[in-house]
Amino acid sequence: MAHRAGFVNIIGNPNVGKSTLMNALVGEKLSIVTAKAQTTRHRIMGIVSGDDYQIVYSDTPGILKPNYRLQENMLSFVDTAIGDADIILYVTDTVEKADKNDAYVQKLSRLECPVVIVVNKIDISSQEQVVELMQRWKERVPKATVIPVSAQEKFNLESVLEVVSALLPEAPAWFDKDQFTDRNLRFFASEILREKIFLNYGEEIPYCCQVEIEAFHEGEDRYEISAVIYVMRDSQKGIIIGKGGRMLKKVGTEARLDMEDFFQKKVFLSTFVKVDPDWRESRKELRRFGYEF
Repeated sequence: MAHRAGFVNIIGNPNVGKSTLMNALVGEKLSIVTAKAQTTRHRIMGIVSGDDYQIVYSDTPGILKPNYRLQENMLSFVDTAIGDADIILYVTDTVEKADKNDAYVQKLSRLECPVVIVVNKIDISSQEQVVELMQRWKERVPKATVIPVSAQEKFNLESVLEVVSALLPEAPAWFDKDQFTDRNLRFFASEILREKIFLNYGEEIPYCCQVEIEAFHEGEDRYEISAVIYVMRDSQKGIIIGKGGRMLKKVGTEARLDMEDFFQKKVFLSTFVKVDPDWRESRKELRRFGYEF
Protein backbone atom coordinates (compact mmCIF):
# COMPACT_ATOMS: atom_id res chain seq x y z
CA MET A 1 0.00 0.00 0.00
CA ALA A 2 1.34 3.43 -0.96
CA HIS A 3 2.30 5.82 1.81
CA ARG A 4 0.21 8.99 2.09
CA ALA A 5 1.24 12.25 3.73
CA GLY A 6 0.22 15.87 3.59
CA PHE A 7 -0.30 19.24 5.23
CA VAL A 8 -3.83 19.75 6.54
CA ASN A 9 -4.12 23.43 7.41
CA ILE A 10 -6.85 24.65 9.75
CA ILE A 11 -8.23 28.14 9.14
CA GLY A 12 -11.31 30.07 10.22
CA ASN A 13 -12.57 33.06 12.17
CA PRO A 14 -11.65 33.67 15.82
CA ASN A 15 -13.40 31.64 18.52
CA VAL A 16 -14.84 28.91 16.29
CA GLY A 17 -12.74 26.19 17.97
CA LYS A 18 -9.79 25.70 15.60
CA SER A 19 -7.30 25.06 18.41
CA THR A 20 -9.69 22.77 20.29
CA LEU A 21 -10.21 20.81 17.07
CA MET A 22 -6.50 20.39 16.37
CA ASN A 23 -5.75 19.37 19.95
CA ALA A 24 -8.50 16.76 19.74
CA LEU A 25 -7.33 15.43 16.37
CA VAL A 26 -3.69 15.22 17.50
CA GLY A 27 -4.47 13.91 20.97
CA GLU A 28 -2.20 16.48 22.65
CA LYS A 29 -2.77 20.02 23.90
CA LEU A 30 -0.47 21.83 21.50
CA SER A 31 -2.47 25.04 21.00
CA ILE A 32 -3.59 27.09 23.98
CA VAL A 33 -7.35 27.56 24.28
CA THR A 34 -9.34 30.36 25.92
CA ALA A 35 -12.71 31.99 25.33
CA LYS A 36 -11.00 35.19 24.13
CA ALA A 37 -10.48 35.93 20.45
CA GLN A 38 -6.94 35.99 19.02
CA THR A 39 -5.59 33.54 21.59
CA THR A 40 -3.62 31.75 18.85
CA ARG A 41 -0.88 33.98 17.43
CA HIS A 42 1.47 31.50 15.76
CA ARG A 43 1.12 28.73 13.24
CA ILE A 44 1.53 25.48 15.19
CA MET A 45 1.85 22.01 13.67
CA GLY A 46 0.50 18.82 15.18
CA ILE A 47 1.63 15.56 13.56
CA VAL A 48 -0.30 12.27 13.51
CA SER A 49 1.47 9.25 12.01
CA GLY A 50 0.56 5.67 11.20
CA ASP A 51 2.32 2.88 9.35
CA ASP A 52 1.16 4.09 5.94
CA TYR A 53 0.23 7.74 6.52
CA GLN A 54 1.27 11.01 8.15
CA ILE A 55 -1.11 13.95 8.70
CA VAL A 56 0.54 17.29 9.50
CA TYR A 57 -2.19 19.48 10.98
CA SER A 58 -1.50 23.19 11.21
CA ASP A 59 -3.39 25.51 13.59
CA THR A 60 -3.48 29.18 12.58
CA PRO A 61 -4.59 32.51 14.07
CA GLY A 62 -8.18 33.56 13.48
CA ILE A 63 -8.98 35.60 10.37
CA LEU A 64 -9.32 39.27 11.31
CA LYS A 65 -8.96 42.81 10.06
CA PRO A 66 -5.49 43.90 11.28
CA ASN A 67 -5.15 46.99 13.48
CA TYR A 68 -1.39 46.79 14.10
CA ARG A 69 1.69 45.02 12.74
CA LEU A 70 1.41 41.97 15.02
CA GLN A 71 -2.09 41.29 13.65
CA GLU A 72 -0.84 41.83 10.09
CA ASN A 73 1.78 39.15 10.67
CA MET A 74 -0.79 36.84 12.28
CA LEU A 75 -2.94 37.16 9.16
CA SER A 76 0.09 36.41 6.99
CA PHE A 77 0.35 33.04 8.76
CA VAL A 78 -3.20 32.33 7.55
CA ASP A 79 -2.42 33.35 3.98
CA THR A 80 0.70 31.17 3.96
CA ALA A 81 -1.30 28.23 5.30
CA ILE A 82 -3.81 28.61 2.46
CA GLY A 83 -0.99 28.68 -0.08
CA ASP A 84 0.90 25.58 1.04
CA ALA A 85 -1.97 23.28 2.06
CA ASP A 86 -2.62 19.83 0.63
CA ILE A 87 -6.03 19.99 2.34
CA ILE A 88 -7.82 22.94 3.94
CA LEU A 89 -9.98 22.44 7.03
CA TYR A 90 -12.16 25.54 7.23
CA VAL A 91 -13.71 25.65 10.70
CA THR A 92 -16.97 27.46 11.32
CA ASP A 93 -19.52 26.91 14.07
CA THR A 94 -23.23 27.03 14.83
CA VAL A 95 -22.97 30.51 16.34
CA GLU A 96 -21.12 32.81 13.94
CA LYS A 97 -22.80 34.65 11.10
CA ALA A 98 -22.38 32.82 7.81
CA ASP A 99 -21.19 35.92 5.94
CA LYS A 100 -18.37 36.78 8.35
CA ASN A 101 -15.12 37.39 6.44
CA ASP A 102 -16.88 36.45 3.22
CA ALA A 103 -13.76 37.19 1.13
CA TYR A 104 -11.99 34.19 2.64
CA VAL A 105 -14.99 31.96 2.05
CA GLN A 106 -14.95 32.97 -1.60
CA LYS A 107 -11.27 31.98 -1.73
CA LEU A 108 -12.25 28.45 -0.71
CA SER A 109 -14.21 27.94 -3.93
CA ARG A 110 -11.18 28.95 -6.00
CA LEU A 111 -8.63 26.71 -4.29
CA GLU A 112 -7.22 23.77 -6.22
CA CYS A 113 -6.66 21.67 -3.08
CA PRO A 114 -9.53 19.79 -1.38
CA VAL A 115 -11.58 21.77 1.15
CA VAL A 116 -13.31 20.29 4.18
CA ILE A 117 -15.72 22.57 6.05
CA VAL A 118 -16.04 21.60 9.70
CA VAL A 119 -19.19 22.91 11.40
CA ASN A 120 -18.20 22.94 15.07
CA LYS A 121 -20.16 23.30 18.33
CA ILE A 122 -23.13 21.23 17.21
CA ASP A 123 -23.58 20.24 20.86
CA ILE A 124 -25.06 23.69 21.54
CA SER A 125 -27.42 23.64 18.54
CA SER A 126 -30.45 21.68 17.34
CA GLN A 127 -30.37 19.00 14.68
CA GLU A 128 -32.57 21.13 12.41
CA GLN A 129 -30.19 24.09 12.66
CA VAL A 130 -27.17 21.90 11.96
CA VAL A 131 -28.78 20.37 8.86
CA GLU A 132 -29.69 23.86 7.62
CA LEU A 133 -26.15 25.14 8.22
CA MET A 134 -24.61 22.18 6.40
CA GLN A 135 -26.85 22.78 3.40
CA ARG A 136 -26.00 26.48 3.39
CA TRP A 137 -22.27 25.77 3.43
CA LYS A 138 -22.62 23.18 0.68
CA GLU A 139 -24.34 25.80 -1.48
CA ARG A 140 -21.65 28.39 -0.77
CA VAL A 141 -18.70 26.04 -1.41
CA PRO A 142 -20.10 23.28 -3.66
CA LYS A 143 -16.87 21.30 -4.01
CA ALA A 144 -16.29 21.10 -0.24
CA THR A 145 -17.07 18.20 2.07
CA VAL A 146 -19.10 19.45 5.05
CA ILE A 147 -18.77 17.65 8.41
CA PRO A 148 -20.63 18.51 11.65
CA VAL A 149 -18.60 18.01 14.87
CA SER A 150 -18.22 18.98 18.48
CA ALA A 151 -14.50 19.38 19.07
CA GLN A 152 -15.10 20.06 22.76
CA GLU A 153 -17.03 16.80 23.20
CA LYS A 154 -14.83 14.95 20.66
CA PHE A 155 -17.95 14.01 18.70
CA ASN A 156 -17.73 12.85 15.06
CA LEU A 157 -13.99 13.52 14.80
CA GLU A 158 -13.55 10.09 13.24
CA SER A 159 -15.43 11.40 10.20
CA VAL A 160 -12.86 14.19 9.84
CA LEU A 161 -10.02 11.66 10.06
CA GLU A 162 -11.66 9.37 7.48
CA VAL A 163 -12.20 12.19 4.97
CA VAL A 164 -8.73 13.66 5.49
CA SER A 165 -7.04 10.26 5.20
CA ALA A 166 -8.81 9.58 1.91
CA LEU A 167 -7.74 12.96 0.49
CA LEU A 168 -4.06 12.73 1.43
CA PRO A 169 -1.69 12.64 -1.55
CA GLU A 170 0.78 9.82 -2.00
CA ALA A 171 4.03 11.05 -0.44
CA PRO A 172 6.74 9.98 2.02
CA ALA A 173 6.56 11.18 5.63
CA TRP A 174 7.64 14.78 6.12
CA PHE A 175 8.70 14.27 9.74
CA ASP A 176 9.98 11.43 11.89
CA LYS A 177 7.13 9.11 12.77
CA ASP A 178 7.64 9.64 16.52
CA GLN A 179 7.51 13.45 16.24
CA PHE A 180 4.20 15.10 17.19
CA THR A 181 4.94 18.81 16.63
CA ASP A 182 7.40 21.17 14.98
CA ARG A 183 7.80 23.29 18.14
CA ASN A 184 10.29 22.90 20.99
CA LEU A 185 9.65 22.80 24.74
CA ARG A 186 10.72 26.42 25.18
CA PHE A 187 7.88 27.48 22.86
CA PHE A 188 5.30 25.49 24.81
CA ALA A 189 6.52 26.98 28.09
CA SER A 190 5.90 30.49 26.73
CA GLU A 191 2.47 29.51 25.37
CA ILE A 192 1.37 27.93 28.65
CA LEU A 193 2.27 31.10 30.54
CA ARG A 194 0.54 33.25 27.92
CA GLU A 195 -2.60 31.14 28.24
CA LYS A 196 -2.71 31.85 31.97
CA ILE A 197 -2.48 35.58 31.23
CA PHE A 198 -5.48 35.28 28.90
CA LEU A 199 -7.43 33.38 31.53
CA ASN A 200 -6.64 35.64 34.49
CA TYR A 201 -6.81 39.17 33.07
CA GLY A 202 -9.60 41.00 31.28
CA GLU A 203 -10.03 43.73 28.70
CA GLU A 204 -6.89 44.71 26.78
CA ILE A 205 -4.23 43.24 29.08
CA PRO A 206 -3.76 39.85 27.31
CA TYR A 207 -3.45 41.53 23.92
CA CYS A 208 -0.71 43.86 25.17
CA CYS A 209 1.39 41.02 26.62
CA GLN A 210 4.11 38.91 25.07
CA VAL A 211 6.01 36.12 26.83
CA GLU A 212 9.68 35.37 26.21
CA ILE A 213 11.57 32.46 27.76
CA GLU A 214 14.98 33.89 28.68
CA ALA A 215 16.41 30.69 30.15
CA PHE A 216 15.40 27.04 29.83
CA HIS A 217 17.61 24.47 31.53
CA GLU A 218 16.94 20.78 32.03
CA GLY A 219 18.40 19.33 35.20
CA GLU A 220 18.33 15.78 36.46
CA ASP A 221 15.08 16.21 38.36
CA ARG A 222 13.49 19.40 37.02
CA TYR A 223 13.39 22.14 34.39
CA GLU A 224 14.54 25.60 35.47
CA ILE A 225 12.72 28.23 33.43
CA SER A 226 13.01 32.02 33.50
CA ALA A 227 10.23 33.92 31.71
CA VAL A 228 9.68 37.61 30.96
CA ILE A 229 6.20 39.03 30.41
CA TYR A 230 6.39 42.13 28.22
CA VAL A 231 3.68 44.78 28.49
CA MET A 232 3.27 48.13 26.75
CA ARG A 233 2.72 50.52 29.68
CA ASP A 234 3.73 50.88 33.33
CA SER A 235 0.07 50.72 34.36
CA GLN A 236 -0.21 47.30 32.70
CA LYS A 237 2.87 46.13 34.56
CA GLY A 238 1.16 47.01 37.83
CA ILE A 239 -1.97 45.07 36.84
CA ILE A 240 0.05 41.98 35.83
CA ILE A 241 1.96 41.98 39.12
CA GLY A 242 -1.08 42.80 41.28
CA LYS A 243 -1.17 44.01 44.86
CA GLY A 244 1.75 42.55 46.77
CA GLY A 245 2.64 40.46 43.71
CA ARG A 246 -0.37 38.23 44.22
CA MET A 247 -1.57 38.11 40.60
CA LEU A 248 1.86 37.34 39.17
CA LYS A 249 2.31 34.60 41.75
CA LYS A 250 -1.12 33.11 40.88
CA VAL A 251 -0.40 33.13 37.15
CA GLY A 252 3.08 31.69 37.68
CA THR A 253 1.76 28.88 39.88
CA GLU A 254 -0.94 27.92 37.39
CA ALA A 255 1.58 27.97 34.54
CA ARG A 256 4.11 25.91 36.48
CA LEU A 257 1.54 23.19 37.25
CA ASP A 258 0.50 22.98 33.59
CA MET A 259 4.14 22.87 32.49
CA GLU A 260 4.80 20.00 34.87
CA ASP A 261 1.83 18.13 33.43
CA PHE A 262 2.94 18.81 29.84
CA PHE A 263 6.67 18.12 30.37
CA GLN A 264 6.09 15.27 32.85
CA LYS A 265 8.81 16.70 35.05
CA LYS A 266 9.11 19.15 37.94
CA VAL A 267 9.48 22.83 36.97
CA PHE A 268 11.04 25.77 38.79
CA LEU A 269 9.57 28.88 37.13
CA SER A 270 10.74 32.46 37.64
CA THR A 271 8.62 35.25 36.13
CA PHE A 272 9.46 38.90 35.56
CA VAL A 273 7.55 41.81 33.99
CA LYS A 274 9.11 44.42 31.70
CA VAL A 275 7.74 47.35 29.69
CA ASP A 276 8.30 47.46 25.92
CA PRO A 277 5.95 50.09 24.41
CA ASP A 278 6.54 49.19 20.76
CA TRP A 279 6.74 45.41 20.71
CA ARG A 280 3.50 44.97 18.67
CA GLU A 281 4.72 47.36 15.94
CA SER A 282 8.50 46.85 15.88
CA ARG A 283 9.76 44.56 13.11
CA LYS A 284 12.85 43.82 15.18
CA GLU A 285 10.85 42.80 18.25
CA LEU A 286 8.30 40.81 16.27
CA ARG A 287 11.12 38.94 14.57
CA ARG A 288 12.65 38.17 17.98
CA PHE A 289 9.31 36.81 19.17
CA GLY A 290 8.83 34.68 16.05
CA TYR A 291 6.15 36.71 14.26
CA GLU A 292 8.25 37.90 11.31
CA PHE A 293 9.20 35.58 8.45
